[in-house]
Amino acid sequence: MRLGSAWLWMLLFLLCSRKPVGSELGHATITNHQGLLCPNCTHLTLKVEFSTAMVEHEYIVAFKGYFTAKARSKFISSALKNSDVVDWKIIPRDNPASDYPSDFEVVQIKEAHRDGLLTLQDHPHIKRVTPQRKVFRTLKFTNSADEVVPCNDTRWTQKWQSSRPLRRTSLSLGSGFWHATGRHSSRRLLRAIPRQVAQTLQADVLWQMGYTGAGVKVAVFDTGLGEKHPHFKNVKERTNWTNEKTLDDGLGHGTFVAGVIASMRECQGFAPDSELHIFRVFTNNQVSYTSWFLDAFNYAILKKIDVLNLSIGGPDFMDHPFVDKVWELTANKVIMVSAIGNDGPLYGTLNNPADQMDVIGVGGIDFEDNIARFSSRGMTTWELPGGYGRVKPDIVTYGSGVRGSGIKGGCRSLSGTSVASPVVAGAVTLLASTVQNRELINPASMKQALIASARRLPGVNMFEQGHGKLDLLKAYQILNSYRPQASLSPSYIDLTECPYMWPYCSQPIYYGGMPTIVNVTILNGMGVTGRIVDKPIWQPYLPQNGDSIEVAVSYSHMLWPWSGYLAVSITVAKKAALWEGIAQGHVMVVVASPAENDSETGAEQTSTVKLPVKVKIIPTPPRSKRVLWDQYHNLRYPPGYFPRDNLRMKNDPLDWNGDHIHTNFRDMYQHLRSMGYFVEVLGAPITCFDASQYGTLLMVDSEEEYFPEEIIKLRRDIDNGLSLIVFSDWYNTSVMRKVKFYDENTRQWWMPDTGGANIPALNDLISVWGMAFSDGLYEGDFSMANHDMYYASGCSIAKFPQDGIVIAQTLKDQGLEVLKQETTVVDNVPILGLYQTPSEGGGRIALYGDSNCIDDSHRQKDCFWLLDSLLQYTSHSVMPPSLSHSENRQRPPTVSEHPLPERLEGNHLYRYSKVLEAHLGDPKPRPLPACPHLSWAKPQPLNETAPSNLWKHQKLLSIDLDKLAVLNFRQNRPQVRPLSPGESGAWDIPGGIMPGRYNQDVGQTIPVFAFLGAMVVLAFFVVQITKSKSKPKRRKPRVKRPQCLQQPHPPKMPSV
Repeated sequence: MRLGSAWLWMLLFLLCSRKPVGSELGHATITNHQGLLCPNCTHLTLKVEFSTAMVEHEYIVAFKGYFTAKARSKFISSALKNSDVVDWKIIPRDNPASDYPSDFEVVQIKEAHRDGLLTLQDHPHIKRVTPQRKVFRTLKFTNSADEVVPCNDTRWTQKWQSSRPLRRTSLSLGSGFWHATGRHSSRRLLRAIPRQVAQTLQADVLWQMGYTGAGVKVAVFDTGLGEKHPHFKNVKERTNWTNEKTLDDGLGHGTFVAGVIASMRECQGFAPDSELHIFRVFTNNQVSYTSWFLDAFNYAILKKIDVLNLSIGGPDFMDHPFVDKVWELTANKVIMVSAIGNDGPLYGTLNNPADQMDVIGVGGIDFEDNIARFSSRGMTTWELPGGYGRVKPDIVTYGSGVRGSGIKGGCRSLSGTSVASPVVAGAVTLLASTVQNRELINPASMKQALIASARRLPGVNMFEQGHGKLDLLKAYQILNSYRPQASLSPSYIDLTECPYMWPYCSQPIYYGGMPTIVNVTILNGMGVTGRIVDKPIWQPYLPQNGDSIEVAVSYSHMLWPWSGYLAVSITVAKKAALWEGIAQGHVMVVVASPAENDSETGAEQTSTVKLPVKVKIIPTPPRSKRVLWDQYHNLRYPPGYFPRDNLRMKNDPLDWNGDHIHTNFRDMYQHLRSMGYFVEVLGAPITCFDASQYGTLLMVDSEEEYFPEEIIKLRRDIDNGLSLIVFSDWYNTSVMRKVKFYDENTRQWWMPDTGGANIPALNDLISVWGMAFSDGLYEGDFSMANHDMYYASGCSIAKFPQDGIVIAQTLKDQGLEVLKQETTVVDNVPILGLYQTPSEGGGRIALYGDSNCIDDSHRQKDCFWLLDSLLQYTSHSVMPPSLSHSENRQRPPTVSEHPLPERLEGNHLYRYSKVLEAHLGDPKPRPLPACPHLSWAKPQPLNETAPSNLWKHQKLLSIDLDKLAVLNFRQNRPQVRPLSPGESGAWDIPGGIMPGRYNQDVGQTIPVFAFLGAMVVLAFFVVQITKSKSKPKRRKPRVKRPQCLQQPHPPKMPSV
């Protein structure tokens, strides 16, 4: 008995005092790692700032092919021979790509000769000449006092600065700059125990099958990697593209990203056997140049890289050399994975290159499967104002509290889409190693597998989650059953499915409304180039009233690289003007690509895809309930410098979110829908809509000029009953000169092309009614109709008809504060005007001097109540008593204390305007363009029943997910357990060895804890048996003796 008791106590002691395997390694670098909250430690947030600026006198000369250095020099000399440019030279580039042909040169031209640049572009071998850009990135730790976080819980946030030398600050975790009220604005990110992300996504199942990324080349473009880092076993090549003579990582960011992809121990990556190619493109001072990226991209093509992770981005999708090179990379079968951006929860905040069709754009979620607040939202804004954005991100995965390698070893945890990107890059690398026929793997087929297998998150729309959460094992199943084909993203259009299909599902369609545009991406897994055969066919389902809708389709005439677009415009047929119900049909598209392995010349492989369409139709609403949003006259960065609407937001100088009702005016749109209004978008000139159909035209934050014909038509429309609401913003040429930016690198001034709005153009539009805005600039808190309001960098009303109603407030003169740093309070600043036009049956006009109260970007106090009151007045001719009898009502101004604003002399708005064109002297209006004309497809009706569930009905053509072998995922999945203080986080594997290729038996051995538990149970029964034998025998009923627990059998290997 004593022997058994001693044995039991010894086992309990060993069990309680046991240290986790590998804890010493982790403790060497980071102590108390991600355990309990410690109130006495410093809580750090890692902030990442990006900025770029044009480099003085340096230009990137892109050629129409790859040429030797001698040939490139000859072309440039020949182009400049007859020009006035004398002082020029080619800047040498000493890097690993220098010995190979290239498609660009960096040329320094001392004189500012625009004619010389034009001469260069005229050379037959030169494609484009663009300024060289210098890229800055700042990594810095700051105290995060606003919230308690676990010790060493580093947060990843990103600042971005545009290609103009202006700084924009994305919404950081814990930042209070933006006060959007999105779905997750009140949810705090999960800050429990950071998980081993590879095991959480069940990469260990593939490891146990022997797949660990072997044979796949993965490139990390970042800050480098130290030599002989203990986490990596297969660093194939480290290259330096900077002007520093080192290959090591002095910042730690590149090491973290590489660790998420390929670390073999502690914080394990997805593909430890993959070939790591480290591209050091940032210096220790966190500086880079566009030319460094271009050279490194060329070298990646030369080395036949399979997967490339790029955890940087910004809103400049018109940086042509960079965008062109990304296209070239993917055309060469490089699968590029990029972060979608950390500018959420605001919509319309996608970053480039993740917003490109050929790139896998990754958003972030936490470990509770909630969309991370910082993750950028769609839609893309390339297509505005005439079209509609595409669905992005493509996929989401864990990006909050993810663990990765430290700079010298050990682990750290970071958050951000820059973390989610290497998670997907690592998963893609691992997946590529599971496919025997590597020829099937290309940017399109990999994206097809990822989005077809993604697990949709409930209650989240497609502009937040894309196609859903990464499902590694399901993607593995699809890839190993894949045949080359075309597919669509999204794979169906269902305007009745909420919330996933928001905003399409938020408003039914009706006869006479603006066509609903859905921009679908075509993914072509058959080849880098392709085409659509003939024309897409519209086939309505007659039993489902498909003939009640009409469809027009525009599309890419060439699919390259690996992708194209399919823009579907949907409207209601006249026969359904008074009908309500559901209508269905589908668009059929045949995609053809050259057959790569076919000996027959001109042979093609084809793939037929169907795009199901389902819409809800209602009778046409009354005119008073229909509001038309003017999108055509909204301009945004890129390409020009359009400044912020709120001058207090110094960290966010650019107006870049699209100014669309589904991006930064999303909350306003949702409010109007909840009030029963139907909001449509005008993406064409004012001359292109039937004003008799609408109650109110809504113009908000307009930067564009107006055609003379538009001014004439709007006057006629308002005389005939259309009403107008204008939300303006500031415009002051002195302030515009003040907020211009002086770049120390280029020694150049960058001037805004407009103010917050284009007040001179708006004054031209409304001058016929004796109205005008001033160049005053005001700010302040006030109360109106018992509502708290905030006026953020707005203008005042300079002139207004005497029979109108004007509301004034006491505000601060922000213009004086900007110009002279003086604070002055101004009484009776007219900010709101209401006017009934005198013509019989004429419409009404409402002017307000600030749009920030309805803009999600920097809204502090919303004024949706004011918008409701204005719509009651304009659409229903009901004057709100709270405004008509306001104590702040004053006599309308006739002569302004401020002069009416004039256009800034020398501005370059004509370069980006759809209305103006360059002219000697002042720019002049272009000829009025023709209104868009849609060619409605001839229907080919089907007398058959439409599928009831469009989402599950759509699959990759060659794959039936229901018939795929189901892996026993849970059987081999390690249990995620809390980490004790001081534990490194390495999974309990002897020596840090991973399962799979390293030791096939590790996954089948009995865990130590299970073994010790079994021994404790066995010791317990031994003690009980010893006790029973030592006691005298007594007669008692015979009791069945309990059986010992049997040792569980090791799990079997999964079969596919």
